Amino acid sequence: MTKFTGGCLCGAVRYESASDPQMAGHCHCADCRKSSGSGHCSHLLVPEAAVKITGALVSYERPADSGNVITRCFCGTCGSAVLSRNSAMPGVIFLRASSLDDPEVFKPQVVVYTSRAPSWDAIPGLPAFAEMPPQGLPQA
Repeated sequence: MTKFTGGCLCGAVRYESASDPQMAGHCHCADCRKSSGSGHCSHLLVPEAAVKITGALVSYERPADSGNVITRCFCGTCGSAVLSRNSAMPGVIFLRASSLDDPEVFKPQVVVYTSRAPSWDAIPGLPAFAEMPPQGLPQA
């Protein structure tokens, strides 16, 4: 696959990745739920250096349970979530699966923070962790 693209709802922010995702998964933490407007967020982890972004992103920073700072980036025009960064993981970004031009690029491998998942948003069939796995996120 290697190259894939995406962007916001209005088209003001676009990205192109020259790398396959290193990981793809769903997160049920409270921040992901609230920022997605649903029961979870779906992310693709990619090397930041492999992603070319055009357009202006607006960001919001907030400490996670771990104390790491999560920076969520979105389009300032339409408000669409595009990506996030974790201060504990420099050099990678988490692209929102919802921002992909081709949603089939997203191949989920794991579900984290299932202890915080609402009963109506269970995701069966994938390795699942009540919190973040102690060894970190699995890599593709």
